[in-house]
Amino acid sequence: MENTTLDLDLLLLEGLKVTPYSSIPAFILLLLIYVFVMLCNIGLVTMIALQRSLHQPMFLLFCNMGANDVLGASTIIPPVLSTIFTPAAQRYIRYSSCVLQAFFAHFHASVVHTVLMIMAFDRYVAVCKPLHYATIMTSRMVVKLSVSAWVVCLLLVAVMVGLSASLCRCRAVVLNLFCDNPSLFELSCESILVNNVYGLAYTVVLLGSSLGSITLTYLRIAMVCLTNRSKTNSTRALQTCGTHLVLYIITFLSGALIIILHRFPDLSDQRKMASILFHVVPPAMNAIVYGLQIKAVRQKIFILFTKNTTADMKG
Repeated sequence: MENTTLDLDLLLLEGLKVTPYSSIPAFILLLLIYVFVMLCNIGLVTMIALQRSLHQPMFLLFCNMGANDVLGASTIIPPVLSTIFTPAAQRYIRYSSCVLQAFFAHFHASVVHTVLMIMAFDRYVAVCKPLHYATIMTSRMVVKLSVSAWVVCLLLVAVMVGLSASLCRCRAVVLNLFCDNPSLFELSCESILVNNVYGLAYTVVLLGSSLGSITLTYLRIAMVCLTNRSKTNSTRALQTCGTHLVLYIITFLSGALIIILHRFPDLSDQRKMASILFHVVPPAMNAIVYGLQIKAVRQKIFILFTKNTTADMKG
């Protein structure tokens, strides 16, 4: 009975398909990208937290993005690395761990969109209502918006994953790189109509609201910049908003690609690659763009680097 219970609790994870010759390069590449993502995002969050001059709404929102990127990368990359050298027939994962991984994977993807919506609102107020920015985007408002973004995603994803976890299982093979919601309900032989309806509604509401709000926000910002007499201010606003918009488009398209590829089982290898890119490319780009292209943060990095170099030369 103990062996039967153990077998029911274990799932076989398909994982990343690599040849013995490509396993080491794949492991090193993923490890280096993961370390880079962690160092950049943790460094950015730590710098903003320690420097009081950076305790501004925009930079506090960067902290939200950095923390979420650390969560997303840590949810996916380490488990993938741990299975690269494991034979395909021995890549087991406990069902409870699979459910947790699915929850955090979708939670990370959802928070990305809600935080980007808040950042777009912040830029809208800064550009379109600059005189009222300090009274609207207070620290208290940023905290309220941030907590709302995380809590709403927490509830939506908890319901979605909970519906899949409540299904009876008749399969024990996860045909994916990692566990996500479709992987969970595909383990069941029951009707998954409710899961599909909720999943579709969840996706439409999340992506639709983020796409719609950000499109309207940046159209308004563009109109204000085009009619603004100060070309210098307009150029700066467009540069800041432009980088944010590019990152949003990359995130949106990479996430939408994964959703589309889930509808084509024959393209499982392409879906796995898209999943890896979604969890490493946007987090790495977020840290670079927000950490190096924002003047105040770049100046802080330069000052810290100069201090360390001077100290080393004196030593």
